[in-house]
Amino acid sequence: MRMKHLITVFCMLCMHQTFAQSLKGKVVSRDNIPVTEAHIFNVNDKHHTHTNEKGAFKLAPVTIGDTLVISHVNYKKKTIVVSDFKPTTIILEENLVTLEEITIRKELNALNVITAIDIQANPVNSSQEILQKVPGLFIGQHAGGGKAEQIFLRGFDIDHGTDITITADGLPVNMVSHAHGQGYADLHFVIPETVDKIDFGKGAYYADKGNFNTAGYVNFKTKNSLNSSIVKLDIGQFNTQRFLGMFNLLNNNKQSAYIASEYILTDGYFDSSQNFDRLNIFGKYTNSITDTEKIGITISHFTSTWDASGQIPQRAVTSGLISRFGAIDDTEGGSTSRTNVLVTYNKTLSENASIQNKVYYNTYDFELFSNFTFFLDDPVNGDQIKQKETRNIYGFHSDYKQDFTTIDGSFSAGISLRNDQSSDNELSHTLNRRETLNQIQFGAINETNFGAYVNANVTFDKLTINPALRLDYFNFKYNDALQTSYKTQSQTESIISPKLNIFYNYNDNLQLYAKTGKGFHSNDTRVVVAQNGTDILPASYGFDTGFIWKPIPKLLINTAYWYLFLEQEFVYVGDAGIVEPSGKTNRQGIDFSLRYEPVNQLFFNIDANYTYARASEEIEGQDFIPLAPDFTVTSGLNYKSKSGFYGGAQLRFIDDRPANEDNSIVAEGYTVTDLNAGYEYKNITVGLQIQNLFDVAWNETQFATESRLQNEVDATEEIHFTPGTPFFLKGTISVRF
Repeated sequence: MRMKHLITVFCMLCMHQTFAQSLKGKVVSRDNIPVTEAHIFNVNDKHHTHTNEKGAFKLAPVTIGDTLVISHVNYKKKTIVVSDFKPTTIILEENLVTLEEITIRKELNALNVITAIDIQANPVNSSQEILQKVPGLFIGQHAGGGKAEQIFLRGFDIDHGTDITITADGLPVNMVSHAHGQGYADLHFVIPETVDKIDFGKGAYYADKGNFNTAGYVNFKTKNSLNSSIVKLDIGQFNTQRFLGMFNLLNNNKQSAYIASEYILTDGYFDSSQNFDRLNIFGKYTNSITDTEKIGITISHFTSTWDASGQIPQRAVTSGLISRFGAIDDTEGGSTSRTNVLVTYNKTLSENASIQNKVYYNTYDFELFSNFTFFLDDPVNGDQIKQKETRNIYGFHSDYKQDFTTIDGSFSAGISLRNDQSSDNELSHTLNRRETLNQIQFGAINETNFGAYVNANVTFDKLTINPALRLDYFNFKYNDALQTSYKTQSQTESIISPKLNIFYNYNDNLQLYAKTGKGFHSNDTRVVVAQNGTDILPASYGFDTGFIWKPIPKLLINTAYWYLFLEQEFVYVGDAGIVEPSGKTNRQGIDFSLRYEPVNQLFFNIDANYTYARASEEIEGQDFIPLAPDFTVTSGLNYKSKSGFYGGAQLRFIDDRPANEDNSIVAEGYTVTDLNAGYEYKNITVGLQIQNLFDVAWNETQFATESRLQNEVDATEEIHFTPGTPFFLKGTISVRF
């Protein structure tokens, strides 16, 4: 009897192997272009997979007669029935973006679907708008348009990048030990029309993200190819002009190549002209050299110069000394340039394994003149400072991924190496940009970061567990050129960052998740060696829990509660050129995002974010975190018709927030509304954009600063601000060919 049962079980297993196999295939567009990240879902057994960058996929197990649903945000959903196990090619028909095509994947970054919707419903039109596509993220420009934006996210005043990892095609944007501030992230080298996808995540739950990943990360993925070439002209108030050209050089099944360039100039809306100009050149080439190998080369160059009116004290405007758009010192400004070279090599090692490799180099120059305090320290010459550096960055990272064959899941691991060499890193007291009165800091920085991680995803039916571990090692070297004797100071440190994430996909329309992880941000090399290695890599500990839900086909909701503890807050002191530790902090909050399509091609979006942020080691009432936003809202309504008309309105709101530790000085909030509309006829598009539709007076950036004007005896601490854009009208015309 026992033998009979064994034979029966054996026969059933054999039948299962006979009828349940794997299905390989490729998903392409009607033009035979591979469709990456298409979602393939087996309706019968609920297994799923998605296509790689070549549009290829493998789904197992699959049985004859199974129904597969293939979906992508930019294409019409397609259903097929498996009739055999031969490799198949599935052709998708392009479609205007619709929420109905969205599925919630069994992935850690499933929330990326939000930016996928937004970037299609309301394309990015300027470099400033790129970061604002991340739900809950606010930016502010306060130096004539050429300086990296100030960033706010999850109760952080991130300054220019201390607590967010920013990359473009995997190329690091944050600058360690930068002349202006730690983590400085200037994204102006990215041409907005080249952006294909925005990959983001909040918190420190991602094993492949290292330094600065405390509040979150953002990676901008550029297009591999163009459907057509385009030339575009924007003309607006304040002598604003922008020229764009994107030219398709090569586009077939195996190879693609294009170049893009933009040139921008404007006088700006200040009383003193900004004299701003920026040039970007970008080129990208990809080649599938074999069925299993793909290479890519990206080269870009960016240069910019500008003048700035700087931050102005409220008392100077109130007294009538200057207007809101005036200046105390209009000789501020600067110049910067960056050249990037990125080489990628991706190889499919087997049906279940692949490896992605990136090698990069960039050279960078930066010079910035600022005057935060006017005549506080030098009543005769003023307090203007110069921050300057020349930098070379070398690096690579390699990521390996393998799907498990015996269980539903995958394993990934990676290593990375980055070396920054910043020569003549300078902070000086200057007069009228031309004369150096004295050097405050001057030296050479050499900083190396090695990183490694392991990551696993194991799925048990609807439940996925994602444990991960990351190691980072740093070597800091500084040679102070102001010292009489030559000496290189050095420190080393390492940190281990564990992560554990759990998400439960009830179905394609609902995911519940809980995320935990440790992150960190490094301190400036000059501070590290001066403090003999203390406070080098303060850690963050975070927790997120929430859900992503599609209650009906055209409504998507995300709600999350989060908590973040930071061992050491960093505060940049501009006129001293240092980053000061300021103690432990606690933050917690609620994120809410909603995307709704009430009728076809009409999209409503809202992101509301509440944060409670406090310093842990200070007494109540003295524990506010300066400039930490506690409540922000962004919302919009966008329409894009098949007939060619498009339009939209966007609103952003930030509440009043403390500007100092006891909240005695308040940074005023604002509500600003933007509008855009246009029409596309055949290959010609004309449009209109309005920033600050209701012409409200708002402050884009604000700081509590102690300063003294030239005619004042005593110093005053109060709000110093950069005014936000007044009503600004811009027209655009583009031609595709």
